[in-house]
Amino acid sequence: MDIEQFMHGYKEAWEKRDEGMFSALFAADASYHNTPFAVQTGHAQLAEYWRRIKLQDDPQLTYEVLASSAGGGIAHWHVTYQVASEELFQIWARSTGTNLVAHNPGDPLPRMVLDGVLQAEFEGGLCKQCRIWWHSMPVPA
Repeated sequence: MDIEQFMHGYKEAWEKRDEGMFSALFAADASYHNTPFAVQTGHAQLAEYWRRIKLQDDPQLTYEVLASSAGGGIAHWHVTYQVASEELFQIWARSTGTNLVAHNPGDPLPRMVLDGVLQAEFEGGLCKQCRIWWHSMPVPA
């Protein structure tokens, strides 16, 4: 696997909201750092983390490979999705550390945009370690 193949699979797993497809990109003991301070290790933790994607409707991801080598690569990714539940909105609001959106339960839920960079290392045809850095905000009206 190389960064282009990985990103194609990452895009497909996100857009199909499929935790099995996501986990299959990784070695059994792989680590996924979804923030600099949080890591999921192994297929069970990867799948559990990725299940939150099911709280998104209509995810659309684009990416650009920035660097590629035999053992890894770096890509810029961009995704938009419709927040599909109050639960997901609260997860997002807690992760931002600020109250960027005035929102009361029952208000229409926003469409979000995430923009990030991903660094992946490959071993034995699968991702061994992946780190992402990202920022999110509601799509401007």
